[in-house]
Amino acid sequence: MNLFIPDVAYIDPRSTKYPSSKTTMEYLKKFNVPIINSRKVVIEGTTPGENYSKAKRTIYVTINSEKKLKSCKPSADYQFSLSSSCPGSCEYCYLQTTQGEKPFMKVFVNVEDILNVIQEHINSNLPNTTTFECGSITDPVALEHLTGNLKKCIEFFGNSEKGRLRVITKFNNVDSFLDISHNNHTKFRFSVNTPYVISKFEHNTSSFEERVAAAKKIATSGYPIGFIIAPIMIYDNWKSDYKELIHTLKSTLEDFDTEITFELIQHRYTSTAKELILTRFPNTKLDMNDETRQLKWGPYGKFKYVYPKEKSSELKEYISELITTNFKNAVIEYFT
Repeated sequence: MNLFIPDVAYIDPRSTKYPSSKTTMEYLKKFNVPIINSRKVVIEGTTPGENYSKAKRTIYVTINSEKKLKSCKPSADYQFSLSSSCPGSCEYCYLQTTQGEKPFMKVFVNVEDILNVIQEHINSNLPNTTTFECGSITDPVALEHLTGNLKKCIEFFGNSEKGRLRVITKFNNVDSFLDISHNNHTKFRFSVNTPYVISKFEHNTSSFEERVAAAKKIATSGYPIGFIIAPIMIYDNWKSDYKELIHTLKSTLEDFDTEITFELIQHRYTSTAKELILTRFPNTKLDMNDETRQLKWGPYGKFKYVYPKEKSSELKEYISELITTNFKNAVIEYFT
């Protein structure tokens, strides 16, 4: 898909001393993107939907001053951020309720400072190996062309004896990562779903075919890889669609005999998220019928609606069997 170009960019004056800021500014100027020097981002829509839409076309080039990284179980020991929010507009996104009414993208350019914080966390955990996730509140691949900072992170972890990186993405612009000396220290996981789910609910993201082609490029370059199938949904023909998904992955990666991991996540939502989703996407086709779901207590202090146990078990057993039947080198890390 085409690389994301914002409608407008706000530049935090504190960020201009960093080399990545200059890279970003030069890139934006090539596309005549309006640049505003300010520590305040102004988005003035007349409706919540317009605010959301405008925010998804706005970036704020700034710095990440976080010194103490948050835990990121079960994915990794810690999470860090090269950006927040992303150009995708997935209707079900769990970040709907955490990034405010105007979820514009923050692009952090002080990668040197971020890597120093990561090294401090690695040092404090020696002699153990420490793992880091950089896609918890963003899609770092989607914004990589603006900074080149993910490439710098992969190079850093490639040279790190006790640090490991995990990347998750729905985007296919991976060519800048293919010739890096990564030393198998960075693992790419591609978020995939059926064409129905992607076309209906994952707006402004790479297609299924583009993601699978990108996964093959990454695997061919020697990176450890995995797939997150999420959110798994029940709809007409869901079984045949997920069967086709797994068969496509198998045929694409049939020559790849190293371990491939799978993370399986059923569709869920909270009451707060449902209300916000219906405001932003009033014509959504997401199944959010509370009467056909059951409540499950979430790790962040909120109840979420998931499929009833019988349906959830059917999802788990069906998708798991498809994977183990088609991939002898598969490891299913979890179903939730």
